[in-house]
Amino acid sequence: MSTTTRTSEVFSSVQTGWQLGAPLYVPALHPDLLKIANAEKIPLIKSMIICTEDAVAEKDLVQSIANLKHFLPLIQRIESRYRFIRVRNPETLKRILDLPGIENIDGFVLPKFDLSNSDAYHRILIHTRFRIMPTLETIDVFNPSAMRDLALTLASSDLKHNIVLLRIGGNDLLNLISMRRPRGVSLYETPLAHVIAQLVTTFKPLGFPLSAPVYEYLDDTETLDREIRSDLAYGLIGKTAIHPTQIPMIQRHYRVAQMEYEQALDILNTDSPAVFKRHQAMCEISTHINWARQIVARYDYFGLDDSDRCQTEKSAQHSSFERSLLKNADSFSIFAPYAN
Repeated sequence: MSTTTRTSEVFSSVQTGWQLGAPLYVPALHPDLLKIANAEKIPLIKSMIICTEDAVAEKDLVQSIANLKHFLPLIQRIESRYRFIRVRNPETLKRILDLPGIENIDGFVLPKFDLSNSDAYHRILIHTRFRIMPTLETIDVFNPSAMRDLALTLASSDLKHNIVLLRIGGNDLLNLISMRRPRGVSLYETPLAHVIAQLVTTFKPLGFPLSAPVYEYLDDTETLDREIRSDLAYGLIGKTAIHPTQIPMIQRHYRVAQMEYEQALDILNTDSPAVFKRHQAMCEISTHINWARQIVARYDYFGLDDSDRCQTEKSAQHSSFERSLLKNADSFSIFAPYAN
């Protein structure tokens, strides 16, 4: 059977978002910002988001931008390591774009993104090469019509191909309804479950992948485990980590089961029949081809896994390789330099 696949026609143009892995939030004032960016500390991360918004108090914004001015020229280009800056608003974005060394950044996270500020961001970014990740976290997210209008606006925008993925701001959305998820409760056991489903069915058909919200309880790995499984079931791509210790668990879930990988390869094989059986499951090329492309993309970035090993690793300690990568991670805090 031929090994020719249908992947080449899409992977050159489709941005999967899987290459970002589990991005790590790092405040712009973090004392180890440069070491993290240059892989001298916490080398396991695939991407980082340098935050000038929620992780930085208003009174510290000027200092955080001054820190970026010193930091940006010192960033080393490292293959398959991505750095984004989460700006505060369009005005902050303009200031940051004028900083020396900004060319060392891959792109920007655009918070509180909706139709009220999309034009402002468009005017600033239209003539740049930066990738962007707009975050859906305003009250408009609860309005399906507003989200449909935003999706259509982005689909016709000159910046469409700059969008890596859309982020869902879970905590901001819960705050809008005066909620914080209790410990032990998955996001999919809150009112946001149907909101996430609505966002997926609104944006993904137009070509925009979405990423999963953060999980803020560091010691509750059982719920994080359940939530990541639900993230994948809802078709979300990637999940931001708030601490390095979350990254191995998140990224282990993105490894591909052997059976799914074999099914995906057969679906993408140009010599396969339109419908066939593989591992006791019906595989239909016309309806499963986009799923197969996602599986192969995950494999490209995270490799293979098997259910037996996953079950063992759930309750086991990190592998020796992961433990070596996590060296010094205990000293990391998203709230640094104020607290550990």
